[in-house]
Amino acid sequence: MNETTNKKETFSDLINGERPVLVDFTAEWCGPCKMMKPVLEELRQRMGNEIRIIKVDIDQSPQAAASYSVNSVPTLILFQKGNILWRQSGVIAAPSLQKIINQFISK
Repeated sequence: MNETTNKKETFSDLINGERPVLVDFTAEWCGPCKMMKPVLEELRQRMGNEIRIIKVDIDQSPQAAASYSVNSVPTLILFQKGNILWRQSGVIAAPSLQKIINQFISK
């Protein structure tokens, strides 16, 4: 599910928006990171437009990883309105991840 916008949104635009954004800090060489791909696809199906999910490769964007003190991958960070609501390193199942996210975004 790709979203189209009139302008290219920056990382800062995304994490400072109203809609929660789950950022998956990942790397090509990381085995557990590869395990997160189907988890995040399932989460996207479960949550639809309630949340945005983006991947940040720490080798291609080392400054982003350093900015958020990402020392291991995969690291998931949930942002909303520029604030970090939650973060965790390691693989987590989609139902558990959805439950955690809902605790932070439910009104």
